[in-house]
Amino acid sequence: MSNLVLFLLLLVLGYSFGRYAEQRHYRSIIRREKEYSDVVLTTVRRPAPGVELTGSELVAGSVVISVDYFKRFLAGLRNLIGGRMTSYETLLDRGRREAILRMKQQAKARGANMVFNVKMETASISKDGGSALGSVEILAYGTATTVTIRE
Repeated sequence: MSNLVLFLLLLVLGYSFGRYAEQRHYRSIIRREKEYSDVVLTTVRRPAPGVELTGSELVAGSVVISVDYFKRFLAGLRNLIGGRMTSYETLLDRGRREAILRMKQQAKARGANMVFNVKMETASISKDGGSALGSVEILAYGTATTVTIRE
C-alpha cells in the first residue's frame, strides 16, 4: 500500500513541476516571439523580383528538450491503447518555437531582417539506448539577409 501511495505522490509531483516548467517556458516563448516579430521567416528559396538583398549568412537555432516522467508515463499508457500522443505534442511545439526563436535571435544579432529557405530537422534521443523517448533535438536553419524593396 505504501508503495502505491509513494508512486502516486511522485506522479502528482512530476505532473505539478512539469506543468509549472512548461507554462513558464511558454510565457518566455510568447514574450520573445513579440520581441523578434520584426524578423520575417519564409520557406521560399529566393526573394521576389524587385527585392534588394544586402549580404547573406547561414543562421541556425538548436534546442534539446527533455521529456518529464509524467509525460513519459502518459505516453506509455497511450502506447497500450493507441491514439494521439498529446503528451508529446506540447514538447515538440515548444521545441520548434524555441529553435525558431534562437535562429531569429542570431539573425537579428547579425543585422538581418529576413530569413529565407527556412528548414527544420528533428531528432529523438532515446533514453538508455532503448525505445523510450528521453529528449528531442530540433534544429532550425536558413539564410539570413537584410531585405529592402526597390520602388
